Amino acid sequence: MEHRLWGGRFAAPNADDMRRYNDSFRFDQRLAEADIAGSVAWAEALEEARLISEEECEALTQGLELLRREFADGRFEPQLGDEDIHTAVERRLHELVGEPALKLHTGRSRNDQVATAFRSFVIGAARRVQERLQDLQLALLEQAERHAATIMPGYTHLQRAQPITFGHWCLAYVEMLERDRQRVDDATARTRTLPLGAGALAGNSLGVERERLTEALDEFDAVAANSLDAVSDRDFVAELLFSFALTGVHLSRLAEDLVLYSSAEFGFVELDDAYSTGSSIMPQKKNPDSMELLRGKSGRLIGNLVTILTVLKGLPMTYNKDMQEDKEAFFDSLDTLELGLQVAAAAVATLEARPERMAAALDDAMLATDLADELVRHGVPFREAHGKVGRLVRRALELRVPLRELPIGEYQAVQPDLGHEVYAVFDFARSVARKDSVGGTAPQRVLEQCVRWRDLLA
Repeated sequence: MEHRLWGGRFAAPNADDMRRYNDSFRFDQRLAEADIAGSVAWAEALEEARLISEEECEALTQGLELLRREFADGRFEPQLGDEDIHTAVERRLHELVGEPALKLHTGRSRNDQVATAFRSFVIGAARRVQERLQDLQLALLEQAERHAATIMPGYTHLQRAQPITFGHWCLAYVEMLERDRQRVDDATARTRTLPLGAGALAGNSLGVERERLTEALDEFDAVAANSLDAVSDRDFVAELLFSFALTGVHLSRLAEDLVLYSSAEFGFVELDDAYSTGSSIMPQKKNPDSMELLRGKSGRLIGNLVTILTVLKGLPMTYNKDMQEDKEAFFDSLDTLELGLQVAAAAVATLEARPERMAAALDDAMLATDLADELVRHGVPFREAHGKVGRLVRRALELRVPLRELPIGEYQAVQPDLGHEVYAVFDFARSVARKDSVGGTAPQRVLEQCVRWRDLLA
């Protein structure tokens, strides 16, 4: 039996393939709670506008609460004619309360209804993503506190560069993820604009006070100022999908570091067995698949962003059925990112750092900048000091010795006033301790950053 919200002017039903192509209940049923909340608010607004009686409003709200419980308990039974969640709710509501259900759609279009339900869902989803981001930040913060003074090589161009601390490396990702949290929060602020009451596109003429709707739907803080824009705007989806995609890029960078650092060649960390897998043929293998999946699934997040931008490109005002494509892209990104962040937080929390392997990877050439800084303290201009240290590095390579084993004569050949005190430079702990500018890798600065983050993430 058909339960469409339209069809009076049609002489024949949709073809079966068109129905399957058009129907969206299989995925937009996730909007059930948001759609019901919006319908409760709309019923109350209709009563205030004297478009339905107090008794009808009570019947509608009670029926909607029963329906809410059916969805929550998994007892709702969809039917063939349930084109989408909005059709399904109205059909079932009519079964529960009878004629008053036929009045619920007064002054309301599916255009403003779905825009409202989707925005409401997105606001809640964004909040969950922020919580997951914070969980990962806290896992990284705990590692940073534990390893504020654990020295490891820092890299540029994937070449050993200067010594840093593992704690400092962890906090770099905490900072990165904080920007992700802020972006989600910023995008959510613009999502809190209520389209309900905008009708199909031109507004409503039945005296419904749209401003009052924000009191019933408290996740919204203002009504959309233009009815055309209210039903056609999907910027909030694009913005959040961009935020999710960039978070995915950041997770991919974190994952790539940990794939490298957990390899036998590096051995800086070991991932817990719970977040690793094995090989079907090689018994010795322990693969960092949790990290590789994080790295790979970033492509889905980027792809879903491209999908929504492509859907929106060139759409005429106002609502177009193309917009139905916004939900699957968003749901897929949400599910991918939520689970990915959960796995990332647990994998980081349970990984074991290997300070001895980090220390073994340090070499004197990484202190070349410290040596140049020492020449600067002797009054040598930095550009000249850079060249002199470069010659010392080349000389150490020629003699096949580390810089700390170059004879004093070699140092004095480039800078005559250098004495044996120059060898004090070759102390990795001293090197990181001297990087004590704000935001630097000095253990004391790392600990200060940890205190700051504890306060911010509390």
